[in-house]
Amino acid sequence: MKKFLAILIGIFGMALSAMAEHIKGGELFYTYIGPGSAPGTSNYSVSLKLYIDCGASSSGQLDPSISLTIFNKTTNTQHGSIVTAGFTGESFIRFEPASNPCIGNPPTDVCYRVRVYSASVTLPDSQKGYTIAFQRCCRIGGIVNLAQPSNAAGATYFCEIPGTEIAAEAYKNSSPRFSTNDATAICTNSAFTLDFSADQPDAGDSMVYTLCSGFIGGSQQSPNPSVTSTPPFNELNYSNPYSGSSPLGSRVTIDAKSGVITGIAPIALGQYVITACAYEYRNGVLINIHKKDIHVRVSDCVPLQALLKPDYAFCDDFLVTFKNEQNNPPGSVYTWDFGDGTPVVNSNDAQGAVDHQYADTGTYLVKLKVVLAGQCVDETTTLAKVYPGFFPGFVTQGTCVLLPLQFIDTTASRYGQASKWRWDFGDESTLADTSRIAAPSWKFTSTGIKDVVLIVESSKGCRDTISQKVEVRDKPPVLLAFKDTLICSIDTLMLKATGPGLYSWTPVDGRIINENTPTPLVWPKTTTSYQVSLNENGCVNTDIVRVRVVDFVTLDAGPDTTICLTDTIRLRPSGDALKFSWTPVATLDNPSTKNPLAFPTSTTTYQVIASIGKCDAPGDVVVKTVPYPIANAGQDTVICYGDPAFIKATIVGSRFNWSPISTLNNSSILNPIATPKVTTIYTLRAYDTLGCPKAIRDTVIVT
Repeated sequence: MKKFLAILIGIFGMALSAMAEHIKGGELFYTYIGPGSAPGTSNYSVSLKLYIDCGASSSGQLDPSISLTIFNKTTNTQHGSIVTAGFTGESFIRFEPASNPCIGNPPTDVCYRVRVYSASVTLPDSQKGYTIAFQRCCRIGGIVNLAQPSNAAGATYFCEIPGTEIAAEAYKNSSPRFSTNDATAICTNSAFTLDFSADQPDAGDSMVYTLCSGFIGGSQQSPNPSVTSTPPFNELNYSNPYSGSSPLGSRVTIDAKSGVITGIAPIALGQYVITACAYEYRNGVLINIHKKDIHVRVSDCVPLQALLKPDYAFCDDFLVTFKNEQNNPPGSVYTWDFGDGTPVVNSNDAQGAVDHQYADTGTYLVKLKVVLAGQCVDETTTLAKVYPGFFPGFVTQGTCVLLPLQFIDTTASRYGQASKWRWDFGDESTLADTSRIAAPSWKFTSTGIKDVVLIVESSKGCRDTISQKVEVRDKPPVLLAFKDTLICSIDTLMLKATGPGLYSWTPVDGRIINENTPTPLVWPKTTTSYQVSLNENGCVNTDIVRVRVVDFVTLDAGPDTTICLTDTIRLRPSGDALKFSWTPVATLDNPSTKNPLAFPTSTTTYQVIASIGKCDAPGDVVVKTVPYPIANAGQDTVICYGDPAFIKATIVGSRFNWSPISTLNNSSILNPIATPKVTTIYTLRAYDTLGCPKAIRDTVIVT
């Protein structure tokens, strides 16, 4: 059992060794040597440049030879036996941290061990040419721009020899070969340059560069296949938002003519796969696409750089703010020249942020210099377009889902005028819902609230974004001023509706005019329900207005009543009137309401005119005022203990009572005799039977 376990461990170790997880890139290229010894054949030197980790030491990374597979593109089948390419030499390329004092926290692990394997092959001249390929698994784990696990994906490096189908002597071609200038510091969220240019051995051929997809190859079960899989090879699976054409994000591009990759590195630290394609043209005809695949690391270093956008538009104020577009190493000093003749300004802020007040509008050339430790210097310029007074806006016409909605730019600009537009109509069913004209239209496929966004730019460079929520409906909105009302039979009433579209009202019975407008006039003699129909380009909505009709006004002003003088009373008439007019107005809080609050100073007859349109009815109600009763309990008095107190009270009223009564000799008279044992407060309450229902009280204290 122990022997068997040892064998398993040995096999597993060999498998791990064969899985070249330290391979970091590769390029397979060839050179046309000349005609072969047999007629119709050609000799080529084929080389694989294999990039591996500088710390690699296992046999899986340091093979003495590698296997190449050749495929005839005419039949897409393997041509001949595998080709063994022997190791011919290696070189180390690395980024030296001390080589650039202008980079803070420089990376210490940017190093490639470049091993070269070569072989000579003789191939029959072919109509479609050949594909020569090498495969190895696997890449390292955690590659940022690949779908995980990235160490389950291998690599395929291949080159293609063109055939006579493209041109009679296209096979007499030597492929481009990329330069080996890959050891550079790429700092997170910072500008960088990476040279992916290639040499062209054939004079007269031209090249165009693009970023493109890399390829997988091999597997964890078969990491080092002696024969590769058959073309076409499978592309790498990139993680969002990355792709073969955008391996470092949207801010990084390759120059099509020079092959130099530039831009702003992604924020996420780690390894990324980059593949570049060099399109080789001869006499204007594409004869070959050559590829190079390599891993690069984005590090947390900080390069010194003066970095500004090409121009800035300041459209809100003459007081503007400038700052460098990246942080620089601590100790960096920024010097700003604002281009308006004012003195230069220095800043020690991490991004060199400064405020500046311009005196007038204009386009100014702004210069920025960044200095670190007196030896690292970088400079750049930009244009500052100062034109405050830019007010973006737009309006929408239409709401019907059946027809296009019209969008109209209403942007106002104090300087210049709106000149560029980019609309996003918020249609969730498509990505094509955009426009670049001032007044576009768009037909939605569904109803609901749409988030419409306009990015507008002026001829002076001002740019802003405005968004609105636009409702798309299957029915236009009908807004009625009222839905139920009352008129008199001799009245004419204006109905009122609002909303976009064409109107029609029914019934058309001879008692309506302007029935095709939002405000028809009606004079029904009986209660009638009017239906309004609103048609907005085929979207139709309806609603109902009920008009109740009476021949006269019903009114009951309410019963006469009595209140205490200085009190108030709410008048409460009944009936179907819509409007009321009360008099006298001097003792009413609101003479035009149905239920005014009255505060009469004497008995008053309140008259009311209740109306429905031109019909009215009079009424009145009498509010009698009665003074409050008067109670006078007499003077407070002081007696000796055990002596009586003689109370002398008076009232103006119909009856009275005392409390407490236990120490009074007679509580039914106004002049009782009190014999309290302690100080006592006697309360006298007086009442009236004239109509004032409230009691009045007074007190006398016997001490």
